[in-house]
Amino acid sequence: MNNSSINGIVYSILWYIFVVMQLQFALEHQDALSKARAGTIKTDHGEIPTPIFMPVGTAGTVKAVPLHQLKNDVNAGIILGNTYHLYLRPGMEVLKAAGGLHKFSGWNRPILTDSGGYQVFSLASSRKITEQGVVFQSHIDGSKHLFTPESVMDIQRAIGADIIMAFDECPPYPSEFSYVKSSMELTHRWLDRCFARFNETEPFYGYTQNLFPIVQGGTFEALRKASCAYISEKDATGYAIGGLSVGEPVEMIYEFCALSCAHLPEQKPRYLMGVGTPWDLLECIAAGVDMFDCVMPTRNGRNAMLFTTDGVINIDNKKWEFDYSAIDEGLQNETSKGYSKSYLRHLMKSKEILGLTIASVQNLALYLWLVEEARNQITKGTFTSWKNEMMPKLQQRL
Repeated sequence: MNNSSINGIVYSILWYIFVVMQLQFALEHQDALSKARAGTIKTDHGEIPTPIFMPVGTAGTVKAVPLHQLKNDVNAGIILGNTYHLYLRPGMEVLKAAGGLHKFSGWNRPILTDSGGYQVFSLASSRKITEQGVVFQSHIDGSKHLFTPESVMDIQRAIGADIIMAFDECPPYPSEFSYVKSSMELTHRWLDRCFARFNETEPFYGYTQNLFPIVQGGTFEALRKASCAYISEKDATGYAIGGLSVGEPVEMIYEFCALSCAHLPEQKPRYLMGVGTPWDLLECIAAGVDMFDCVMPTRNGRNAMLFTTDGVINIDNKKWEFDYSAIDEGLQNETSKGYSKSYLRHLMKSKEILGLTIASVQNLALYLWLVEEARNQITKGTFTSWKNEMMPKLQQRL
């Protein structure tokens, strides 16, 4: 066999690995009374049933939650890593030497990384946005760094997530139309550069990565539609909805989430970034969202707020001091059923680290149960009636 034949075989194998095996999405069920849908995302690290919630593992870990509990008590099918934080610490050299974030953290299921854009843009007093990218100061040591669409693609290649996000600008709420428009157009130009860099590079670790564009446009209908149209032309394997839950009223979140879903491709997964409460998830599932992430379940859990199948609990309250019932009888994992409200209150009051773990696991387990049950109800054709029953129940303060 000559060299040209060998090269042809090698090229065919690489083409199969990096093109044919890219993320796939099968849309399986559609609710008759809403836009809610159930599907399955296939990645090289496993399948993800949708709708799905992704626990946020900012610095390579979901705060206070060990991997075995993420897998068993929470039943997480995918987690999120943060490009900004991982870039600063432990840094790309450490992650590359480890073989990527999967091997570094021990997580063998899918990972999604955000672009770091939101964290950079939240550093309003210590960053500068230009056409090239964003210069920012590290929150760790004050050192200066530059993120560009190209460097963010390279960083996410090195992290090794299954799904990576385009670099975008997220305008605050409220913002003037002219600013949001120019910001959206900058995001679109950066998107073109992201895809150019993505397409001229290859994954580091032998499995496929997938680039999702992000819809921007603030709370302006014309801009949202224009952004959906622009990113849809990229024929990506999935699409993200950004720029919501940044201070606008909750009714606007629902309105512009639904608007974005209506103008994104039906046969591709839709990911709503940074939203929200359990009832937010149900409203946005009804609008057609497939994927969610938010720090709320773990952050609120660490601050004594529990989300349960019966409603919201402030476990600090004295009313739970002698309540020896399980944290959440409606959930079947060991943490929710194995510890009492009284004991968890004691741990939180005593500032015991175990309390942070129990509260975080409870909230994540509730979120993952909720999206799994939503999927079941969509499949059975009873989603809307179930949602209408669950909404007031989840929101009540116990």
